[in-house]
Formats: sequence, structure tokens, C-alpha cells
Amino acid sequence: MTEPMTLAATEAASPGPFEPKIVAFLCNWCSYAGADKAGAAQIPCPDNVRVIRIMCSGRVEPEFVLQAFRLGADGVLILACHAGDCHYKEGNYRAIQRHRLLLQMLEQFGIDQQRCRLDFVAASEGEKYVRVLTETVEAIRTLGPLGLGPPEAAAAPGPV
Repeated sequence: MTEPMTLAATEAASPGPFEPKIVAFLCNWCSYAGADKAGAAQIPCPDNVRVIRIMCSGRVEPEFVLQAFRLGADGVLILACHAGDCHYKEGNYRAIQRHRLLLQMLEQFGIDQQRCRLDFVAASEGEKYVRVLTETVEAIRTLGPLGLGPPEAAAAPGPV
């Protein structure tokens, strides 16, 4: 049985300043389309963000966010449709409620709430998509590494 791949394992170790690893959950209908628009317009985007395409932001379970942190993410971004624009009617409102509860959970675990951001990006907002990603990367860079990676990444092999 294989172990899940960690974010740390997917990134090449490079000396130098801290570069945060961000996991972004993007709703299919608005935020992902906004990312696509930014790409089509060739707007430069931070390359340390790993996008997970989901059908609706209301589908993002707190377990997904906690798993991202456990696997080595320094920050998580959830991008939803604007109010009234959700293709699933109330999914973005569910995302807002879950995000509030998630922030309380993170606080109990000793994780700074700024490491988990919820924002809203429409399909036509390619520039906003890039701005939100850039702001999130900068905020997490300021906070520094989270250091919650898997135990095998933290433990150095010792002599037998």
C-alpha cells in the first residue's frame, strides 16, 4: 500500500527564502473559470499554489483543509462564487458557514486563522483571481512555514 504524496515531496528542496505551499480549492463555475481567464490573458500568477478544482465551494469539507495542512500546506485558499451567483443556489453560503467553523477549529489546533482564506471570484475576474492568490502567498510568506508536515518528513533517519 502506498502512502499519500505530501506537498513537501512534490516540491524540490531549494535553498533560499521561504516559499509557502498553498492549496487552493476553486469552484468549477466561477473561480476556476476566473483562473482560466487569467491564464488565457497570460497574467503572471504565483507558481506555489496548487489548485484543486471542485464543483462547488460548499463541497469543501473541513477535513479537506485539515488534510492539506497535515500533508504540508502552509496555507489554504477557498474561492467561491459571489453571493447570488452559485450554480447550486446556496453552496457559497454553506462555504461561508463552514469557513467560520473551520477558523474556530484552526484556532483550537493552534493554527493562525490567516492561513485559511475564503474569497469570491467570478468567471470574469481573472485579474482579481491573480490578486487574491498573490495576496495569500504574501500573507503566508509573512507568517512563515507552518511545519505540520507528515511525521516521516520531520524525522531524520538515525543509525541502526
